[in-house]
Amino acid sequence: MLDDIKKTLWATADKLRANMDAAEYKHLVLGLIFVKYISDTFAARRAELTTRLTNPADEYFLPDADAQAVAAELEDRDYYREANVFWVPEPARWEALRAAAKQPDIGKRIDEALTLIETENPKLKGILDKRYARAQLPDGKLGELVDLVSTIGFGENPSTARDVLGQVYEYFLGMFASAEGKRGGQFYTPASIVKTLVTVLSPHHGKVYDPCCGSGGMFVQSEKFIEAHGGKIGDVAIYGQEARRCSSPGSSTSTPCAPRWRGGCPRAWTRTRRRCSLMGLRSRSWGWCRGGGGFNLLREYAA
Repeated sequence: MLDDIKKTLWATADKLRANMDAAEYKHLVLGLIFVKYISDTFAARRAELTTRLTNPADEYFLPDADAQAVAAELEDRDYYREANVFWVPEPARWEALRAAAKQPDIGKRIDEALTLIETENPKLKGILDKRYARAQLPDGKLGELVDLVSTIGFGENPSTARDVLGQVYEYFLGMFASAEGKRGGQFYTPASIVKTLVTVLSPHHGKVYDPCCGSGGMFVQSEKFIEAHGGKIGDVAIYGQEARRCSSPGSSTSTPCAPRWRGGCPRAWTRTRRRCSLMGLRSRSWGWCRGGGGFNLLREYAA
């Protein structure tokens, strides 16, 4: 059933992009899927807490608390951090964006929502791509895209939500790579190939290095392998390096990136961090290293 949903979502999303280049449109779609996911997981955690705070048999129960006291308690960020759930400010929650989908300034509202989310969650700094206000889409199409992404139901169970998110995200990455043709290979390798490589490596412990990490497929498949074989993610350190000066599709490899990225591509950086955050992989450190004839991006992940 999920396969049919993925195909329907892709067909509609592809139709909405009109004449926009797939390399550019990709960032809009994947970014919105990311925001919908973290907003849904936040809402699910909030609903769970509401039930627990009002249940006399639960350790979180607040005796003699009225609705106002419960609402105030729900604003405690620690409840969400302990469950590895990102805090989403009220104006940035998906329902707020969906309600404003038909407004002419929906692009600006999305960018502002992303800024609020980054402010509240330092781990997401630099992951959320704020490009919606300047998106070159026909009038009304961005709002329609918001409505489309709204149909993705992640559910209330964290494990189920993560599985749905992973499958939808992986499917869209593959379809965008196909739409971009040869350029798509710069950032995406089919999951079946990556899975085979990871199976051969059998990363139970130690270090795994991907010299051309692209969108982070090796990281994701390594995590799945470890979980499937009863291992601990913390036992493996994964290093990724992007050798190309600018691996992002749609960007010329001969065109220098913004000076603040010192030779690296902000889109490659954003895409990999976002995907690994989606899958629950946390970065231990982020930085730059010199090698391979230029500045290369180095990422290290741990549980």
